[in-house]
Amino acid sequence: QVQLVESGGGLVQAGGSLRLSCAASGSIFSINAMGWYRQAPGKQRELVATITSGGSSNYADSVKGRFTISGDNAKNAVYLQMNSLKPEDTAVYYCNADLTVAGYPSYDYWGQGTQVTVSS
Repeated sequence: QVQLVESGGGLVQAGGSLRLSCAASGSIFSINAMGWYRQAPGKQRELVATITSGGSSNYADSVKGRFTISGDNAKNAVYLQMNSLKPEDTAVYYCNADLTVAGYPSYDYWGQGTQVTVSS
């Protein structure tokens, strides 16, 4: 069984910063990539940023230059540093991991989500 546990969400004023953390645990054989997605009320879930085990990262255009994703392979963890936050960044942020459990093909796992609210 695999669990993704997120932390670091909260309420911040526009222009402020937050750092999200996510750690994967369980019977993990390997992790191909981890990332962050978000879902605002009434909207579909969207990609924020991803990072591969090799360190290649990808960002949504809306967060480029403001958010930075990083990973720690030894800890099976991923982080999202969010700077210059805007009210439109308000959403539930979900951690995602594309990983392999021994004996099974790779699969997408999701965390429970953490609320980020940016006040104007």
